[in-house]
Amino acid sequence: MALLEIPTLETERLVLRGFEQRDEVPYAEMMSHPEVTAFLSTGAPLSPLEAWRQMAMMLGHWTLRGFGIWAVEERSTGRLIGRIGCFEPVGWPGFEIGYVLGRDAWGQGYALEAARASLRYARDVLNRDDILSVIRPANSGSIRVATTLGAVRAESIEFFGAPADLYRYPKLRTGLK
Repeated sequence: MALLEIPTLETERLVLRGFEQRDEVPYAEMMSHPEVTAFLSTGAPLSPLEAWRQMAMMLGHWTLRGFGIWAVEERSTGRLIGRIGCFEPVGWPGFEIGYVLGRDAWGQGYALEAARASLRYARDVLNRDDILSVIRPANSGSIRVATTLGAVRAESIEFFGAPADLYRYPKLRTGLK
C-alpha cells in the first residue's frame, strides 16, 4: 500500500509540511501550554501522549481524506511553530481551515500567512468553495485572521460543550464565465 505524499507549501517565511517524528517533543511542548489550548476543543492542555495521538490523527486525516493539517515551521530556523491546514473529521461542522501556533509565535503574522496559503490550497487544489473556521467567541486573534481573509461570522454552534462561531469564507466561484 502506498502512503499518500503530503504536499509541502512554502510561503515567504514558513514551510507547511507533514508532521515528522522530530516534531513529537516540540509539538507536545506547544500543546501543553494553557494559553495555546484555551480555545481548542475542551480547552485543556494536552499530555505528551495526547499530543502524540493528535499528531497521528492529523497524519491519518491526510490518508483518509486526501488533505489535512500541516506542521508549520519557520523557514529561517526550521523550528516547529504550529499546525495549520484543512480539516474535516467525522462529525465536524464542515470543511475547516484551522490554525494553532505556539505561544512564542503569536503576533508575528504567521497564522495569517499560513492560513492564506491553506485557503488558497483548499480553493485551487481541492476545489472547495464552502470553507469555514470554527472559532470560540473570545478568541480575538483567530477571529482577526479569519476576517482578514474575508470570513464572516455566520452562526453559533455548541462545540465540545461550549459555544463556538462558524466563520464562513467567501465563495469565489459563481459559475459565471
